[in-house]
Amino acid sequence: MQATLFAIPLWADLLAIGIGGLQGAMFASQFRDRRLDLLGIAIIGIVAGFGGGLIRDVLLSELPAALSNNWYLIVATGAALLGMLLERVFSRLSVVITVLDALTIGLYCAIGTTKALAIGVPPVPAVFVGVLSAVGGSILRDMLLNLPIALMHVGSLYAIAAVVGATTLVVLVSVGTPVLLAAIICVVVTFGVRVLAVLFNWSLPEQRRLERIPRISRRRP
Repeated sequence: MQATLFAIPLWADLLAIGIGGLQGAMFASQFRDRRLDLLGIAIIGIVAGFGGGLIRDVLLSELPAALSNNWYLIVATGAALLGMLLERVFSRLSVVITVLDALTIGLYCAIGTTKALAIGVPPVPAVFVGVLSAVGGSILRDMLLNLPIALMHVGSLYAIAAVVGATTLVVLVSVGTPVLLAAIICVVVTFGVRVLAVLFNWSLPEQRRLERIPRISRRRP
C-alpha cells in the first residue's frame, strides 16, 4: 500500500516548528537549577521544534527536512530565545499554546505517516514512524535535560493521540480514501483526542504494584 506524500505549505511547517521551539524553551525555563544559557535554550528549542522530523527522516534514510531550508534553524532558534525571554507572557497563553501544540502533533503525525507510506513502508511501521514524528521532539528534549521521558508516565494522552490519528490515516488510505482527505481527518482526530485528554484529564491505567499475599501455613492435625 503506497500513498502520495501529504505536504503542507512552508509557512505552516515553520509555524509548527516555531511552536515546538517556543514550548521547548518554556519547558526548560521552569528548571532554574539547570542554569541554561542562551545557547542551551536554543539547542533545546531546536530539538523540540523538529526533533520528531529528524528522527522520521533518519528512520526513512532521507535527508532531514530541517536541513533542506535555511528558515528551519532560524525559526526554531528564534522561537526558543523568544520563549526564554518572554516566558512569563507566554505562560499566560497556555491554553492557546496547548491548542496549537495539539494541531502541530496532528500535522507531524500526518506528514510522517504519509511520507512512510509513500516510499512503501508497511502500514504498522508507517504508524510507528508517524507517532515518532509527532512526539520525537519531546523525547529528545527530555533526554537532553536528563529528565524522565514525559510520554512514558501517567498524564495526558500525548502519544496515544498520535497513534489514533496515524492508525486512522492508514486505514482510510487502505480503503481508497484520497491521501489529502485522509491526512486532514488524521489531523482532526489527533487534535481532538489530545485536546479532550487535556480537558478531561484522560490517562491510561497506571501500573500498580502487586501486594505480596501472606503465605498461610497449614497446621498439622
